[in-house]
Amino acid sequence: MLVPRGGSWGDGVAASLRAEGAVPIVAPLINFAPTNDPALLDRSLADLEAGLFDWLTITSATTVDVLNAHQVKLPPNTRVAAVGETTAAALQADGFRVDLVPSEDNSAAEMAKRLVELETTPRNILTLRSEIAKPVLTQILTDAGHHVRSVVAYRTVGVPVSDRVARDVASGRINAILVTSGLVAEQVHEQFPDIPAGTVVAAIGPRTSSDADSFGLTVDAVEPSQTVDALIAAVSRLVLPHAADETRP
Repeated sequence: MLVPRGGSWGDGVAASLRAEGAVPIVAPLINFAPTNDPALLDRSLADLEAGLFDWLTITSATTVDVLNAHQVKLPPNTRVAAVGETTAAALQADGFRVDLVPSEDNSAAEMAKRLVELETTPRNILTLRSEIAKPVLTQILTDAGHHVRSVVAYRTVGVPVSDRVARDVASGRINAILVTSGLVAEQVHEQFPDIPAGTVVAAIGPRTSSDADSFGLTVDAVEPSQTVDALIAAVSRLVLPHAADETRP
């Protein structure tokens, strides 16, 4: 089973897959690079620590890595909104508190909606985001009268896989691919143009599934709760073809 991200995230997913009896192949399709405007990020994080923001919004677990890299200490008056349970878990695992997580739809739009309902007077909000993130969160909050500073915390870039991994996908030896974001879906489409019909493509949520569909991928499993553990459990319930081939040299 192909795990599309490396680092501690990939190691954790690989361990969970082994516990389910699967053979994980960690082959990062994406990686994260520093922002092109580090001065703005540094200044904004300094303002955050100084207590100038009422809310901090976090839309990915990668942003938590950025906070840790800068050794950010949140002041007690700043509350934190996480886009979903996976992001919230990453924050809590690293000692950050979480004050708001959308319960119905893990999306930036739903998080913005909840914030607008909760805060009826203008607030100062820092949104840390990926370079490719759409400005949905900022637009909704700004339209509601809040003062929003939107800052790119990191860039996401594609990573070519090895020839061996590409061959193993094309041959069906890797019989399942985890798709955890729209960018991963794009890289799967670009790097694996001939995915065998029997290979399972599993998406972490409806939004990612829709992105995968837009790239022409056939999604076989979608986990609505949008957590990696639930996605692994959903895939483990499927009958995967050629599973024994994965252990052949």
